[in-house]
Amino acid sequence: MSAGGATTVRERSIRQVASLIGAADPGAEAVAGPDVVVDSRLATPGAVFVALPGEHVDGHDFIAAAAAGGASATVCTRVTDAPIVHLVVPDALQGLTDLARGVVAEAKAEGLCCVAVTGSSGKTSTKDLLGQVLAAHAATVSPQGSFNNEIGVPLTALRVGAATRYLVSEMGARGRGHIAWLCGIVPPDVGLVLNVGHAHLGEFGSVQAIAQAKGEVVEALTPQGWAVLNADDPLVLTMAGRTSARPALFSLTGEPGGGELRVWAEQVEADELQRHSFTLRSAGAQSAAERVSLQGPGRHQVANALAAATVGLALGLPAAGIAATLSAAVAQSAWRMQLMPRADGVLVINDAYNANPDSMRAALTTVAAMRRPGGRLVAVLGDMLELGAAAASEHESVGQLAAGLGFEVIAVGALADEIARGVRRGFGTVTTVRDGEEAVSVAGRSLQPSDVVVVKASRGLALDRVADALAAAGETA
Repeated sequence: MSAGGATTVRERSIRQVASLIGAADPGAEAVAGPDVVVDSRLATPGAVFVALPGEHVDGHDFIAAAAAGGASATVCTRVTDAPIVHLVVPDALQGLTDLARGVVAEAKAEGLCCVAVTGSSGKTSTKDLLGQVLAAHAATVSPQGSFNNEIGVPLTALRVGAATRYLVSEMGARGRGHIAWLCGIVPPDVGLVLNVGHAHLGEFGSVQAIAQAKGEVVEALTPQGWAVLNADDPLVLTMAGRTSARPALFSLTGEPGGGELRVWAEQVEADELQRHSFTLRSAGAQSAAERVSLQGPGRHQVANALAAATVGLALGLPAAGIAATLSAAVAQSAWRMQLMPRADGVLVINDAYNANPDSMRAALTTVAAMRRPGGRLVAVLGDMLELGAAAASEHESVGQLAAGLGFEVIAVGALADEIARGVRRGFGTVTTVRDGEEAVSVAGRSLQPSDVVVVKASRGLALDRVADALAAAGETA
């Protein structure tokens, strides 16, 4: 299927696709792919279109559009009038899953190494760093954006080509057993667990339940694999007892106390934009000391870089090359601590892709350290979704933290009043607004050249548009 990057397409016939998914032999020898798509607008010549059912639309209604775009076959549950080969299966999503599982099994038999990344926060940023580290060594496929669910993981896997050496899979979880199921599609050789936090607390009920689900990634490893674990998180560290794989531990606070491979940071420093540099140290399976200077802001990025480096070191990549790649790495996914300097001097930071209590605290702490002489700190904060019964208290806690760090807060969303209550408890200044448009108006009316503005909320609030509007307001300054 589609290889991505510099990899080479693995040729496959429509008949072979049918065999992998258990569909009737269509008698078609035409080449399928290289692309597999679930959006008819992305169909390319030869593509396989998977007609998934949706909450509001049915993929079968778009089979003709996919055919018009050049698709050669569709994985579907019923035949339509579209002029395209129909590979009929009982469940289209299962067909997508079976196709990805078959492609990965073939590639692993030829030397593909699979790395699975999970954690409550930092998955996408770490995945982006890791993808660049591995790609500097050999052909690598990694997710685009946050393709971390039952659709995104197989779609990413189907980009593997004949020359692909590494496949990175970002794995989210909506409940117990979900990550184990994803690992059944892409069996990992390396499992990386970043942390266990409060994201999706409403779905799991407790951080212990979240830890149980995240640990499924190391349970899927073989004794020849590597379990890469954050030694600074007790709930992650205990996962070493849930796997037969070799432990590789990383830490921000010094050399971990155990592990066949140990990786840590020393001499951590930050510039005025909170871009950190540090000495990458390792011991055990590979010993090294290399200086790294990160491009993205935030101390939490040091932990993400350590995680990526640990995977690379476990796989035998040279430490010097890892350090050089991390120092040159740039953000691959939008709206994550994105620095947007205005011509008039105002600095807007777009961190509106997603939010949970842990990432909210990290963002506010990072931006607070960017305060400039004579300037203010302004935070446009919106709802953190999927927190369940803890939602009110967590939003109030974030508001209080923002006040304590010196932010003037603009709160938007269904839980804006809870954020405001926390700000007032912290003796801070807060304005609640109806929507993003009002947030732009309130935030923009008094900004001065030395001010720093951060925008953060869960993706559902689409506050990236607020950040874009605030940044654009200074273009003609």
